[in-house]
Amino acid sequence: MALRTAVAAPFRHMHRDRLRRPEFIYFLAIDRRWMNRDQAGSLITIALREGLLQEEGGVLVPSFNPAEVEIPLGFRPSEDIFLQGENYCDTLMVRIAEARGMSQQEVAAEIHSIISEQFDGRLLPEAGAVILARKYAVPFEDLIEKLRESLSGSGC
Repeated sequence: MALRTAVAAPFRHMHRDRLRRPEFIYFLAIDRRWMNRDQAGSLITIALREGLLQEEGGVLVPSFNPAEVEIPLGFRPSEDIFLQGENYCDTLMVRIAEARGMSQQEVAAEIHSIISEQFDGRLLPEAGAVILARKYAVPFEDLIEKLRESLSGSGC
């Protein structure tokens, strides 16, 4: 989710639904000082590859609604966003959201509810996503091994 949050931040802060590359890079590198210009360019490349951004004539357009992404107070993306491949927990959350006609924020809230109310916070987000997928009969078997591997990472 850190990648999605980092991508959503410039759009939310500037109250725009499309940004030119230099505007996006300026926000990340100069305004927020979250990364250098090269890293901001790499973030764009990763976001394009992951399908979070689309480029239309040199203008970046998010493929999701940035207003639905919660940006925590004091958020600063870690270096891990440049190392990550596909986040399989996010993939499962998208599947659940699509199957149930929910937003990803609603799915994340329900996973958090499962973790906090049923397991007193002693459950990893990946496991919470699997429980929710089972509850709604959303197929996830093809992601099991990748979810297990991601347990050593930062989670959903």
